[in-house]
Amino acid sequence: MSLSDQDRDLVTAELGREPTPAEAALFENLWSEHCAYRSSRPLLSAFDSEGEQVVVGPGDDAAVVALPGGEGDSEVYITLGIESHNHPSYVDPFDGAATGVGGIVRDTLSMGAYPIALADSLYFGGFDREHSRYLFEGVVEGISHYGNCIGVPTVTGSVAFHDDYEGNPLVNVSCIGLIDDPDRLVTAEAQEPGNKLVLVGNATGRDGLGGASFASEDLAEDAETEDRPAVQVGDPYTEKLLIEANEALLDEGLIESARDLGAAGLGGATSELVAKGGLGAHIELERVHQREPNMNALEILLAESQERMAYEVAPENVDRVAEIAERYDLGCSVIGEVTDGNYVCEFEGETVVDAPAEFLGDGAPFNDLDSVEPTQPDRDLPEIELDEAFEAVVGASNTASKRWVYRQYDHEVQVRTATPPGDDAAILAIRENGTGLAYSAGADPNWTDVAPYDGARAVALENATNVAAKGATPLAAVDCLNGGNPEKPEVYGGFEGIVDGLADMCAELDVPVVGGNVSLYNDSAAGPIPPTPTLALVGTKDGYDAPPAELAGAGDLLVVNDRALAGEADPRLGGSEYLAQAGGSDRFPTLPDDRPAFLETLAAVADDEATLAVHDASHGGLAVTIAEMVTDEAGADVALEGDASAAELLFHEQPGRVVIETTDADAVAAAFDGIAPVERIGSADDSGALSLTANDETLHYGVDVIRDLRSVIERELE
Repeated sequence: MSLSDQDRDLVTAELGREPTPAEAALFENLWSEHCAYRSSRPLLSAFDSEGEQVVVGPGDDAAVVALPGGEGDSEVYITLGIESHNHPSYVDPFDGAATGVGGIVRDTLSMGAYPIALADSLYFGGFDREHSRYLFEGVVEGISHYGNCIGVPTVTGSVAFHDDYEGNPLVNVSCIGLIDDPDRLVTAEAQEPGNKLVLVGNATGRDGLGGASFASEDLAEDAETEDRPAVQVGDPYTEKLLIEANEALLDEGLIESARDLGAAGLGGATSELVAKGGLGAHIELERVHQREPNMNALEILLAESQERMAYEVAPENVDRVAEIAERYDLGCSVIGEVTDGNYVCEFEGETVVDAPAEFLGDGAPFNDLDSVEPTQPDRDLPEIELDEAFEAVVGASNTASKRWVYRQYDHEVQVRTATPPGDDAAILAIRENGTGLAYSAGADPNWTDVAPYDGARAVALENATNVAAKGATPLAAVDCLNGGNPEKPEVYGGFEGIVDGLADMCAELDVPVVGGNVSLYNDSAAGPIPPTPTLALVGTKDGYDAPPAELAGAGDLLVVNDRALAGEADPRLGGSEYLAQAGGSDRFPTLPDDRPAFLETLAAVADDEATLAVHDASHGGLAVTIAEMVTDEAGADVALEGDASAAELLFHEQPGRVVIETTDADAVAAAFDGIAPVERIGSADDSGALSLTANDETLHYGVDVIRDLRSVIERELE
């Protein structure tokens, strides 16, 4: 860890002296890209974060959103947060991913919420590479171990493979929390001088030192060995105790404010807590309960040991907090108090930090970086037999079944999951006010690699379509913006594109982006990652029932909003799995018009009693969508006709489309009249097979063959 010369000059000018070693290390971590968003914050004003439903927006540990249908004491809030743990998951996939789960859950706790659901969005190098599969297996094991042990269900998410993640995978995890009483809401804003700062949870060790700065630099070739000390080690059983202790503290109203200990450890959490309240702190570092001998001030200040919370507690409540911590077998230390002065840390009688808290948190200057606007490729389509293309695309790792992943997660714990993993979106039963909460998360690196701006718009539209396909209306979202080294103009140009694209589409759909995370310097000897805008989006509906994505076998099949099939737009294959498999290039598809009206109508149609199944059509195109809908009991006879080639009709990936099975096709067409084209493409039956014709070319596959094609991940890993 080292403070740059430019930053050291700023710190020296502010303090009027040279910084101590502990101060230099604290500034270096708090002013890192990971904590200070020096390259990205100037861009983030593009997001619209306001709305009647938004209770707490960006800037806290998690956002807070009110669910519709309640007022006053009957209001029910949810929290939304998202975390990246990319570099740690490359160095140590199990602990890196596990502690990412732990961190986002503690962000939820610090708002006074109980964690009720997780979503994981994971990105790896080519699945055919042994190292990618090693990272994939370790990350999934880490997420499943931690989430299952703490009793929080992982209910949705996404997995993508792309060669440019080979040297730097991405692990993005989001969490939903529940606040069933507005009085339980807590923020990370210190309230009053004289209140005590209390550390509750695991003892502090030397793990995770410099984790924030480690996350703010490119991965070196020797990162797996040299950077191992920067990776935290998780203990989910302690986290579970911390979850329950936090509930007990909230029950008795003992918490004035809270912050979890994540990036930059104790120094980061406590300085941010008091800075947000315009206050200071006086901390005696030797009071921190420790698990290793002879720890020095810098180690205590910056270690990122897991399962720890910092609470602001009124003096008269400190003893009761300690009693509750002891009841749950958790460590508890009164480490200092809130003041109206500087942020001051002492160690064994010596002052090691004395700086304005707000300068620590907000003093880092923004980076003024050059950017190059990306250009889309020319059209160069390959020639490939239709059956060969179908089998390659349906059997690709990106479009294959992810059952191997989600069957390792306990999605039934807490008994809220009404629509489980494997569908377009999960549905959670919020019985406290009778709301069904739809939850979708993910991105597609093929889209944003070929077209960062339009691909990011498509990511937002796809997630919103996933939610609407289950009958829900989009409510709010959080994002995790992942990019490579921003000092490279072409990389920063791609990052600007995904920020603006995501912001523009969310604003158009009236979905406030209420919080998020930025992860840059995802670069390695293998090169930069594709710009990757993970979006976690929630929507609401009355009740918990939703149409399945699988066919019932008794209705007409309709495609809604496919502009190419309707002859209203030229089909484009840019960003498609078809080109990823067959080679070639093309521009990204044109997005459909009337998007808010389409989503509103789709949600209503999905909940109609004549609707038997609804499935979002995106990754892999209509070929994959319809193949995924076939079951042992239900098949489909489908015919597509259009001016484009059979491959273009089957494999283009224009988002904002759905396939609907219905017993009242006329009513669906009437509902979308003037909003989106509706094409009848065939019917469902009880054949358990897919008969698929595109411009007079016919394919026929039984469900066993389709299932075998889609089980490539299970076959390779079991």
